[in-house]
Amino acid sequence: MSHMFVPGPVDVAAEVLAAQAKPMIPHRSKDFEAMFQRTGEKLKTVFATQYRVFQASSSGSGLQEAGIRNFVNDTVLCCVNGAFAERWYKVAQSNGKNADALNVEWGEAVTQELLADALKKKHYEAVTIVHNETSTGVENPVKDLCKVVQEVSPDTLILVDAVSSLAGVNIEMDAWGIDFLLTSSQKCFSLPPGLAFGGASDRAMQKAETVPFRGWYFDLLLMEKHRLKDSTPMTPAMSLIYALDVQLDRMLAEGLPARFARHAAMSARVQEWCHNHGMEPLAAEPYRSKTVVTVNNSQNWVVGDLNKFLQQRDMRIANGYGKLKDLTIRIATMGETQLADIEKLLQGMEDFTRQ
Repeated sequence: MSHMFVPGPVDVAAEVLAAQAKPMIPHRSKDFEAMFQRTGEKLKTVFATQYRVFQASSSGSGLQEAGIRNFVNDTVLCCVNGAFAERWYKVAQSNGKNADALNVEWGEAVTQELLADALKKKHYEAVTIVHNETSTGVENPVKDLCKVVQEVSPDTLILVDAVSSLAGVNIEMDAWGIDFLLTSSQKCFSLPPGLAFGGASDRAMQKAETVPFRGWYFDLLLMEKHRLKDSTPMTPAMSLIYALDVQLDRMLAEGLPARFARHAAMSARVQEWCHNHGMEPLAAEPYRSKTVVTVNNSQNWVVGDLNKFLQQRDMRIANGYGKLKDLTIRIATMGETQLADIEKLLQGMEDFTRQ
């Protein structure tokens, strides 16, 4: 069996893949509504929320756009310290919002001091933060950043992208005060690509009622109207929801604390190996991702050659992303990957160095 150590799409368990082969049913049927209600409740457990979690047929980027279109009339502050945070800023601009970027060097985290200073200078309706920047391997201190927003500008909505971390790292939507928390299916959830999930607070939904031109496909008020009937406004990706139902049961059977501990242990092991081979993580110690290890390619490996070698053993890793291509390498420690899988990968990389 092949094993991908890339930060999405990730490997999917055989029984989850098989669930997609179930026969179709009408999406306006009691059978579908029962499943959709079931997955919605289980998602609330993963999100640590009492509110609602939307199930959208899109990538995570779709819910980035939903967050902007539903919760921002005009002003939004986008914390930008990597490629996907930059994407959210571009999404805000392309939707005609008055978006400001709080720019931080790639590889560094957004700090409480930087965010507080920006919020003191200007009032914003919302702030966007990427919890786990897939391009740099930086985990922003979202819990602490939420406290800053609540202290400096309590009516500002907090929108968080956790595409590459939710279900692999503990994120407590309600306890931390996150208003909109989004993720997608193909990373820590270990599902095929094509679904995105978004938890929204009551406060955020009340704000959406004041925002015109929310669009249609990602109008969360329209989605909420249907969600309350255990349905969707448009045809859902039914095969993926079959898979989601099975995978959520698997995740909850493992136990979320155990799942989080497994991810942390895998990333620590990869970081240790890289350190011993003269390659340090791009991120500073307190801000290192537990789901994707991004290290400086100080050995000047040709990542394509490394992957050709690894693919002979049915494994592959990821090159750096965007302007970090070839300057870094990325090793995902997410999803259904186990520590034993990580050890096989590290042995393969060890063998590559000895060629």
